[in-house]
Amino acid sequence: MGTQAYAGSQTLQSIILLCTGTNKDGGYFAPKWLFLCMYIGLTIIWAVLNTFALEVIAFIDIISMWWQVAGGLVIIIMLPLVALTTQSASYVFTHFEMSPEATGISSKPYAVILSFLVSQYSLYGYDSAAHLTEETKGADKTGPIAILSSIGIISIFGWALILALCFSIQDFSYLYDKSNETAGAFVPAQILYDAFHGRYHNSTGAIILLIVIWGSFFFGGLSVTTSAARVVYALSRDKGIPFSSIWRQLHPKHKVPSNAVWLCAAICIILGLPILKVNVVFTAITSICTIGWVGGYAVPIFARMVMAEQKFNAGPFYLGKASRPICLIAFLWICYTCSVFLLPTFYPISWDTFNYAPVALGVGLGLIMLWWLLDARKWFTGPVRNIDNENGKV
Repeated sequence: MGTQAYAGSQTLQSIILLCTGTNKDGGYFAPKWLFLCMYIGLTIIWAVLNTFALEVIAFIDIISMWWQVAGGLVIIIMLPLVALTTQSASYVFTHFEMSPEATGISSKPYAVILSFLVSQYSLYGYDSAAHLTEETKGADKTGPIAILSSIGIISIFGWALILALCFSIQDFSYLYDKSNETAGAFVPAQILYDAFHGRYHNSTGAIILLIVIWGSFFFGGLSVTTSAARVVYALSRDKGIPFSSIWRQLHPKHKVPSNAVWLCAAICIILGLPILKVNVVFTAITSICTIGWVGGYAVPIFARMVMAEQKFNAGPFYLGKASRPICLIAFLWICYTCSVFLLPTFYPISWDTFNYAPVALGVGLGLIMLWWLLDARKWFTGPVRNIDNENGKV
């Protein structure tokens, strides 16, 4: 949710800049306080829609699907065709760039490790499908299908989009230059600008495609808000978080976990407040969100690995003998990615380049552990059963 709000604000910042000129022609580059206002505004809009307009969210999701598929195809096809020159396949697939002047990182192995971060976050889009399965029919079958479909679609479209951007790079060293037309703030915006301005001598095409990208972030943030609220609701229904009686309440008219929605929005806004002072907020928010998501999956995956086979009741979607090796690979990968997301992405480390994800996670986990030791361990017994096994009724 926070990552979508940040990326959406970053894209909107570039749209405003190109609509009012460019960084070189007196265009308006939104300062940090306005950037924070856009971030908060998007978060509040998503919360409002998830509270009062749930009946239209399904319709919005259909629009979102077609918007992202059609818009993605337009960018993937059009961008390389518009660009005056394109990079060679050898450059795209074998050339290595680190931009040490921008990041302070000169170690190639370290750069390779960090390069997995954003793509890893993107692949976790299946998380929304997983959290909404209990609201679908035949969840034991449709859930896994939705998760695998999500991973497949994201992988194909994401890979194609990255290739389109990489092939269309005109001058790599210019992308991060703070004196370029987009102030070096959003690399895809500069790639789009270079392509369209180079051929048509204006930025109209770049602005249109940036609007398409912004729409994807908007729809994605709306969906993630829905998913996050369902997670909070499920945990509070099981009395697994403090003040559960508040967060599990449903809106009397719309029958949605409105309190959970606004709790998620409040946490999202708090995580974004460092925007005013810290320059690596996107990395920190992405790290926090991804570790929170994927770290939760490590627990049931590990439990499945150590559980005796005779005690495991397989569902209709079962991997059979391949389940344990796949679980082992998944668990090790989760441990690896969670560790990488805590690493610094800029050097030298200072207050404005510090990845505060370890601090935020440490504080959060510390408070949870304190709550467990002082109170929750005395009464929490695990998930509350809401299905009668004998008759299958709620």
